[in-house]
Amino acid sequence: MADYKKPEHSIRLGDIAPDFEAETTTGTIKFHEWIGDSWAILFSHPGDFTPVCTTELGEVARRAEDFKARNVKVIGISANGLEDHHKWVKDIESYGGKVAPTNVAFPIIADGERKVSLLYDMLDYQDATNRDGKGLPFTIRTVFIIDPKKTIRLTLSYPAAVGRNFDEIVRVVDALQLGDRQKVVTPVNWKKGDDVIVHASVSNEEAKTLFPQHTQHLVSFLFFVSVVSPHVFTIALPPHNAS
Repeated sequence: MADYKKPEHSIRLGDIAPDFEAETTTGTIKFHEWIGDSWAILFSHPGDFTPVCTTELGEVARRAEDFKARNVKVIGISANGLEDHHKWVKDIESYGGKVAPTNVAFPIIADGERKVSLLYDMLDYQDATNRDGKGLPFTIRTVFIIDPKKTIRLTLSYPAAVGRNFDEIVRVVDALQLGDRQKVVTPVNWKKGDDVIVHASVSNEEAKTLFPQHTQHLVSFLFFVSVVSPHVFTIALPPHNAS
């Protein structure tokens, strides 16, 4: 049995996503080349024919237009070979079809040897039950959001028994893309179309120029901004408060 030791350096926000070449259900890819000028979501699964993963992949397939509208490519990875992947896709589409038409058109990486999983530190090193028949560790439910510069912008790790919330993942993509376009960040429970926050690096004077229609809340540090309505509010932290 191969010895899979935890990498000394875990992938952190701001790192360049490791590049790799792999076999997938849609053909061989070179990861960075496959991403191109798009955003990407890489999400892992412990194994094929698992019930939670089946519901997740079906949801991703049904949200294809949501991802397309955001210039996002999605790619799954599971610790099985291509033959199992193709069989599993049929199961996913069959089950998903009970909810709504489900077509798994995105690639799923075949990672039976755990090469990509090890590269991205996605293996389960703690749960002794989360292993295959050979004793090799499965992956945990990990999500990476990667921008067109191939920079890691978000990481999420779920335990094997908990399905992911793709509403939240799409919400984060919206927040990241909005923040890249404008000097803003998002407040608690933000949803697309809600008021946002001016980045702390923007001075009050600069905010007046960037957002001329603004109303100040809590003198010297609280401002909100709306990117949809004409009622513009902003938030900026005062110089003495860096927390």
